[in-house]
Amino acid sequence: MMIVGVIILVAVNVIVLSISGKRHYPSYTLGRVALTVTAPFQDAITQTIRFAKSIWNHYFFLVSAAKENENLKKSLSHLIQKKNEYYEIEISNDRLRNLFDFRQNIPGEVIAAEVIGIDPSPWYRTIVIDKGKADGVKRGLPVINPEGVVGQIIDITEHYSKVLLVIDQNSAVDALIQRNRARGIVKGLSSDQCIFKYVLRRHDIEIGDSVIASGLDGVYPKGLLIGYVTEKAEGNSGLFREVSVTPFVDFEKLEEVLILMNPSNRIFTDDK
Repeated sequence: MMIVGVIILVAVNVIVLSISGKRHYPSYTLGRVALTVTAPFQDAITQTIRFAKSIWNHYFFLVSAAKENENLKKSLSHLIQKKNEYYEIEISNDRLRNLFDFRQNIPGEVIAAEVIGIDPSPWYRTIVIDKGKADGVKRGLPVINPEGVVGQIIDITEHYSKVLLVIDQNSAVDALIQRNRARGIVKGLSSDQCIFKYVLRRHDIEIGDSVIASGLDGVYPKGLLIGYVTEKAEGNSGLFREVSVTPFVDFEKLEEVLILMNPSNRIFTDDK
């Protein structure tokens, strides 16, 4: 479009000059004719050039803005990631501090371990921790955390161990109702719940009562928290009753645990 305009403008000027050379018109008249004829073309060409320059400049501005926007997005993503890392470190420090404070109240040797795996099967509730024979771990040792009983070591390798959680259906803990000393056996249900079995019906049991390890099974020291009563079976028949128990340990959020290396030498005092 611009080239066509230039050609037309040049052609018009040539025609005007040719006419002026053949005829003797006053200079001002020829100038007026030339201005009248060429001015619209010049204006159109000027506007076209300005428009083209505007589009070109706008294009480069958009390209520059797009690059800047991309760089800002990358910077924001990096900052968000860093913030998340710092937040995770803060949470981990709080959790480890709580574990350390709890460890200070336990006499004797205790080993801290990290949970590195979990059994995907819905029928078996076990975890894998990063301590094994090389660390002195043996089968049968109890595993706990500040909330209470976690489980028991059932298998070991040189550097890893498998823990049977207290909520597994193969787990059993001799236990007491802390308030009135009613005794029974806490069994896992392969869910996040347990059941307190073989409790004499004559005992008064209330929702919210704490259930603790009795220490009579030779595995878990007396006084370790297990869970709290969430439901009790009603009825007058039979000698025993069963009670639903929710563990204090949140197994979905389990990340670090403590292994009691010689639990027979430990005494956990409770409220009684």
